[in-house]
Amino acid sequence: MAALPFHFTVPIIYIFFLSHFILLVQTSTTPDFNALISFKNASDTSKKLTMWNTTSDPCTWNGVSCINNRVSRLVLENFDLQGSILPLTSLTHLRVLSLKHNRFSGPIPSLSNFTSLKLLFLSHNAFSGDFPSTVTSLSSLYRLDLSYNNFSGEIPATVNHLTHLLTLRLENNQFSGHIPGVSIPNLQDFNVSGNHLSGEIPESFSGFPESSFHQNPSLCGAPVQKCNYTVADPNKPGSEGAIASPVSPLPTVSSSPSSLPSNEGPSSKTTHKNGNGGSKISHVGLIAIIVGDVLVLAIVCVLLYCYFWRSYSKKLREGKGSKLFESEKIIYSSSPYPAQAGFDRGRIVFFEGEKRFELEDLLRASAEMLGKGGFGTAYKAVLDDGNVVAVKRLKDAQIGGKREFEQHMEVLGKLRHPNIVSLRAYYFAREEKLLVYDFMPNATLFWLLHGNRGPGRTPLDWTTRLKIAAGAARGIAFIHNSCKSLRLTHGNIKSTNILLDKQGNAHVSDFGLSIFAVPGGSSNGYRAPEAIASDGRKQSQKSDVYSFGVLLLELLTGKCPSSMVDSHSGSGTIDLPRWVQSVVREEWTAEVFDIELMRYKDIEEEMVGLLQIAMACTAAPDQRPRMCHVVKMIDELRGVEVSPCNDMLDSASESPSLSEDACGASQ
Repeated sequence: MAALPFHFTVPIIYIFFLSHFILLVQTSTTPDFNALISFKNASDTSKKLTMWNTTSDPCTWNGVSCINNRVSRLVLENFDLQGSILPLTSLTHLRVLSLKHNRFSGPIPSLSNFTSLKLLFLSHNAFSGDFPSTVTSLSSLYRLDLSYNNFSGEIPATVNHLTHLLTLRLENNQFSGHIPGVSIPNLQDFNVSGNHLSGEIPESFSGFPESSFHQNPSLCGAPVQKCNYTVADPNKPGSEGAIASPVSPLPTVSSSPSSLPSNEGPSSKTTHKNGNGGSKISHVGLIAIIVGDVLVLAIVCVLLYCYFWRSYSKKLREGKGSKLFESEKIIYSSSPYPAQAGFDRGRIVFFEGEKRFELEDLLRASAEMLGKGGFGTAYKAVLDDGNVVAVKRLKDAQIGGKREFEQHMEVLGKLRHPNIVSLRAYYFAREEKLLVYDFMPNATLFWLLHGNRGPGRTPLDWTTRLKIAAGAARGIAFIHNSCKSLRLTHGNIKSTNILLDKQGNAHVSDFGLSIFAVPGGSSNGYRAPEAIASDGRKQSQKSDVYSFGVLLLELLTGKCPSSMVDSHSGSGTIDLPRWVQSVVREEWTAEVFDIELMRYKDIEEEMVGLLQIAMACTAAPDQRPRMCHVVKMIDELRGVEVSPCNDMLDSASESPSLSEDACGASQ
């Protein structure tokens, strides 16, 4: 065979290497690329995963989310996928796997590689075989839903290993045998209805509603019908001990004395012969029997009352000890069915135009604690549909009546601005007060400034610091100008309340909550002197300006305001503004700035300019500028277009739904 001419050979070699190079680039994007492609080729017979192709980044495919180029979340629901999920078992960094409403079949392969898995939803498929044994080795699992499949066999007692489990749904399968007597301390959502289970329901599951067990005719015990304990025939092989089965109706017994069995014999003293040779119970004997029955019934009622009251009291105590969001890592509920236990559940109130969800969706959400603040604890909550919200539980707040709370939330919920974290909904009940916000994914200013100081840290550059300062100033100025009749304040400005979105834009959070502050709260290094002298709740827009000035000093110095040590005495603390003033007074201005900023050139003038703005903000109250003037000064420093203070974007016009009537509603 003749060799190809050179001018043909070169393009072929080039195409060959180019195709291999493209494949190499794609597979190097994420080590999970091949597993995803194998899964698509085997399962997507309907060709619905059109975005899954070899020319795009797998982390941008629909249903796929990544962390550090490893697939962490795979949500493919209602895609008509089928076959086996075996190719997915190599996704070792997976945290969420949801394949609900597809046509997968066959046994579940080993899932032991999913050591980080927290949520597993495989309902409404055609999986079969025994309960997947490797699931019980997933110690981090919070939610497990295998409902509406064809699983059979017994539910293994090893589910007890899933100590973090909050949801266990196994309904509408073919499971048989007994429900294992396990104890999963935090279980909220449990359902085994529509199976072939038998025997007595373990006490650890008796607190769930009857609907969790229905369509299992051979189940008995609380909360379904009582068990009838019958002694097995010892002559039958394999029969021993007592067998629990549902109670059968007792035969009707006539109350006529003639229907009672006769008591014949020489020792009988309570009967007498009638004319027909029969026997009848005397009136005294009959009364004694009735009185005896009444006494026995009364004793049984007292015992039952004591037993159930003690059990009910215990549940109440446990409910009060494990309320919503009680854990540091996960959202909990005092009970999945608080209405049955007599709790005031309240309702989630959404603001106009916001996407709505149910309280149960929030309770089922996978969540982790973001941090604790002056008004409570904040959580990141991942809903079942993939939406992410931030939830603040107002645990340490001093809240008055419901009407006052709702009116104030109505004002805060209508504030919309690119540099504030929007309040999307709130929840009010006697036991819980929750606020639902947008989730900001890029941490806080505090973490960017102070987190991981030392070797290997990526410093926060000057341009980013100046951008964050400008964004935060605009957000605070908007809050101040949005409702002039109320003169709204933030009341808790600090670096942990400046959050960043995906683009690095600053968003101010926790605004307007200072009215719920506990009187006499301690200073955190940001609070104005006049606010410290008051009871802690009398915040003003001037005190907000002071707090923002401290925030600017934190950006410039890299020092945490709450941990400043007095360099003169060597002990005790000194607030950051006083320390800066003392250094500047001695003409050591260069010593003020963060050493991490020294690597950048030609920024000294801008740093000194921002320092002057910060010192003006932390001056005496009557000498502090308004926030709109602070925005103007920072914009001038950055060289961007400046708007007059009375014609800024930071006005109520950016929240068209917020009117003066709405402002006055909370007065």
